[in-house]
Amino acid sequence: MHRILLIDDDTRLATLLSEYFTQFGFELESTTLPGQGIALLDNNNYELVILDIMLPEMDGFEVCKTIRKNSDIPIIMLTARGEVMDRIVGLELGADDYMPKPFEPRELVARIQGILKRAQVKYAAEIKQGAVLSFDALRIDTGKRQVMLNDDELPLSAMEYQLLLLFASSPDKTFTRDELLNQLKGIDADVYTRSIDILVSRLRQKLKPLNPIRTVRGQGYVFVGQAS
Repeated sequence: MHRILLIDDDTRLATLLSEYFTQFGFELESTTLPGQGIALLDNNNYELVILDIMLPEMDGFEVCKTIRKNSDIPIIMLTARGEVMDRIVGLELGADDYMPKPFEPRELVARIQGILKRAQVKYAAEIKQGAVLSFDALRIDTGKRQVMLNDDELPLSAMEYQLLLLFASSPDKTFTRDELLNQLKGIDADVYTRSIDILVSRLRQKLKPLNPIRTVRGQGYVFVGQAS
């Protein structure tokens, strides 16, 4: 079974999802307290986190930031208000997807299945390939899923790593935002352009002082790192 952690102070939702998830092969554990949720992540083997924004102690944005310091586990954020800005902030902080409340449990299951399937397929392909890609001072070990800049390992989220691997696998190819979106995940049309730009910007910051990702005006982005 796939183990999933829910951090949400709505105990009724936790009960509903726990019962519903079992028919899809998901085992759900839940907590209403952010601190306890972070502790559970440190001591258990979960495959995905469902994280509410409105929480006691600290909000979901702070929890997401804390998780991303040590883990690239997929995160789906829940927002009761369903505001575009909430979704953008969540993506900026490293969330992989979001669901506005209220939502249909079956849609949430579909999104979880999609995220887990993409992660499994891409990871299996990378392990099978086992290639090491080198560009200037940048080294991408696809077997270890490790990115090194000079002698320092870069702390990339799962989405940042997949984006970098996509670029590095096709240097000098210009990717449109639609192509990047289709390769990485599905996002509602009203925020998809902004979310891809945020993801690219976040990756660029982590790659400094290198600048291998260039903007192609009116088209998208291209990776121009020199193979070494």
